[in-house]
Amino acid sequence: MVDFAVVQFGTQTMPIRPKQTVADLKELRALTADEHGAQRVAWTDTWLRAREWFAGKLESFPVTREIDAAGNAWFTLKGASERALVLGGHLDSVPNGGWLDGCLGVLASLEVLRSISEEYEGQPPITIRIVDWADEEGARFGRSLFGSAAFAGNHSIEADRIRTDKEGTTLEAALHRCGIDVSNVGACIAQQKDAAAYLELHIEQGPVLERMQIPLGVVLGTKGVERHAITFHGQEAHSGSTPMAMRHDALAAAAKLALEIRPIAMKHEDAVATMGSVKTFPGIVTAVVGRCETTLDMRDLDAKVLAEMLHEAQQASERFAAEEKCTVEWSQIWQIEPVPFHPQLLAFADTAVKEVAGTSHRLPSGPLHDAAEVARAGIPTVMLFVQSLRGLSHNKLEDTEEQHLEMAVDALSRLAQETMEWIANAPTE
Repeated sequence: MVDFAVVQFGTQTMPIRPKQTVADLKELRALTADEHGAQRVAWTDTWLRAREWFAGKLESFPVTREIDAAGNAWFTLKGASERALVLGGHLDSVPNGGWLDGCLGVLASLEVLRSISEEYEGQPPITIRIVDWADEEGARFGRSLFGSAAFAGNHSIEADRIRTDKEGTTLEAALHRCGIDVSNVGACIAQQKDAAAYLELHIEQGPVLERMQIPLGVVLGTKGVERHAITFHGQEAHSGSTPMAMRHDALAAAAKLALEIRPIAMKHEDAVATMGSVKTFPGIVTAVVGRCETTLDMRDLDAKVLAEMLHEAQQASERFAAEEKCTVEWSQIWQIEPVPFHPQLLAFADTAVKEVAGTSHRLPSGPLHDAAEVARAGIPTVMLFVQSLRGLSHNKLEDTEEQHLEMAVDALSRLAQETMEWIANAPTE
């Protein structure tokens, strides 16, 4: 992979230096990680230090910096048109996280903005903005996509203000310490003004691209989620004196369902389903389980598929409960609809990836991303994925080949150029 690439925009050529992004990523790792991994948990001193470091990278460019009402950090390069191309990601990490999750998008955006600023001598044909979303991970208070959800108008102020971390600190207090008033987070919706498109580069966090032996992918959208608590009710009884045929074993019914959801999901190419927790009562070896509490998480990009999977799982749970002489009840924990990305930007992304990698593969994202909230706000959006080694993320072993990181920055730059031209030539209302 060469250090210097050139992409076209009309009669302009835009130099891009992907190796600089890799160097910046390593510098950030040295500043904010320890032997256990990245420690840039949102609303902590380490996270604030990372943000100041990033702001320092932009001091020499003609950009303005703003922290909005939800804590999102915006860097704006004003163009001839107010219509804006937004690029971004998130600097925050999970505890003991990887060196690429989230921050790759921010630092690749920095390189794209730098190249655009230099090429157009500080005034591109449209406005360019970088956003570092606040608290994408939700690692400390359990509220993922905090800043981007507020941007999209999907804030949950009353629930959020009383959230606590493991030390008992409230989210309201943590935000206040960082200069944010939780009561006003919804005001950041004003940042939507003039946003014409949003692009985000992210590591895949899964094994698909590596398995296919291709470096880059185009993200179709983020999967919808159905998350439910399922409780099987049986009858506690002595494990030594209760014949097998006479038991009302709640765990047996739950175990059958755990096995059944696999073939339910595997009927659909990209669907996933996970029973991720089991609690039994009374929870001792000498008693038949009288109550079993489980959780189910189902995801797919197609809302109809997701609904079909949920219906099948509910029917299966009733069947297995009857077989084990039990009853079952369901309670929804969380639901979010699938978010497909913009068709025209998907086409641009395919072209950019093919130019860099020779081939393009479209895949859905199982994990949620800030980009989904932006798309939910009606702003044309697309994401690029770069291969994750061993499919690992959210731990210190997270990694991507440097050559692939450089290719990803190149592809993002090409996508940005095509999107800039699309925005610039679009009719104004």
